[in-house]
Amino acid sequence: MPFSALHLPAPLLKAVHELGYTAPTRIQAQAIPLILAGKDIIGQSQTGSGKTAAFGLPMLAKIVPGRLQGLILTPTRELCIQVSDALRGFAKHTRLRITPVFGGVGIGPQIQAARFAEVIVATPGRLLDLMERGLRLSTVTYLVLDEADRMLDMGFIDDVERIIRQIPKQRQTLLFSATLSPRLQSLVHKHMHAPVTIQTELRVDTSLLTERAYPVEMSDKLSLLAHLLKHETPGVAIVFCRTRHGCDKVAKRLRAQHIDATAIHGGLAQNKRTRVIESLHQSKLGVLVATDVASRGLHIENISHVYNYDIPGTPDDYVHRIGRTARAGAKGDAVTFVSPQEAHDFKNILRTVKREVLFSPLPKFERIVLPPSQFVHGKPSHHPQGGKHRKFWKRH
Repeated sequence: MPFSALHLPAPLLKAVHELGYTAPTRIQAQAIPLILAGKDIIGQSQTGSGKTAAFGLPMLAKIVPGRLQGLILTPTRELCIQVSDALRGFAKHTRLRITPVFGGVGIGPQIQAARFAEVIVATPGRLLDLMERGLRLSTVTYLVLDEADRMLDMGFIDDVERIIRQIPKQRQTLLFSATLSPRLQSLVHKHMHAPVTIQTELRVDTSLLTERAYPVEMSDKLSLLAHLLKHETPGVAIVFCRTRHGCDKVAKRLRAQHIDATAIHGGLAQNKRTRVIESLHQSKLGVLVATDVASRGLHIENISHVYNYDIPGTPDDYVHRIGRTARAGAKGDAVTFVSPQEAHDFKNILRTVKREVLFSPLPKFERIVLPPSQFVHGKPSHHPQGGKHRKFWKRH
């Protein structure tokens, strides 16, 4: 089915064609007609499914110039920028103005731009700041909660509730989330009117994705990672760590091994985060060491490898991490480092997501010797390549 069959206005179809879109994805084909018909929507789909166009195109089709009508809430600065950039691309042949609103940068220009916008894409905290300075949401008729589960995980749900209370009840509400927890279901019942649920395939398409795991001591993870990045990783790689401190440590140690690695997490200033992503896009080479903010919030192309340096905190995080690679017809690798201390959690994750990932034998790698106080995680091991746990891995 072509996009022309979805009955979108000609200016939007022209932009879609110029952007290289051919046929709508499954969630686009299902959501766009329902949104155009005025239905509230609950959309569940995997990362990379095209949900921004699924809610953005029909919303732009219904908005007219002259006043604020569309509000999209996102959990992270990166996703805010990504969504606003996508909407600007769709709206380039219209007179609609889309304004991103997020923290980490000066608030003055955002206050001015929001006064004249038809659509605001915002993180909850910064939007509340603008509301305290006089921004009114009384004309909003389309509300989108993008990655609502992530907003809940990050503690923003109370802010979201405060914002929703300032929006007219006569509106169309669109919620997109990978999962629907009891707290989100409560929000749905409270703020949505007879929503239609759209659920596309949530599992990762493994036809182009290779997954493997290495049984490795905590103290050997950095050495193994450096070896794989030097010898087996073309293009762009993302290394996932659980904490900001871990990201900074890993990136610093990789740079000491002459590997072009940069840490990115919520503790960095927005302009630096933006420069990092732009640099990766331009060079198409490099290593990004990131917290889980990057698994959903960043738009990065040509990722050849994803490395789970730390085991993800939840099964959903695992799915979203590995979903960053093997996109747009390209092959990709997802590699997980599993220490003996993490083996039980990793087994539970695989059971939950119904996947089988085999342990691969460790390659020969040169150990990076660090002073004990400078190990990234754990304590130094005196058993190279997991010697004292060899029987443990054999059993598992």
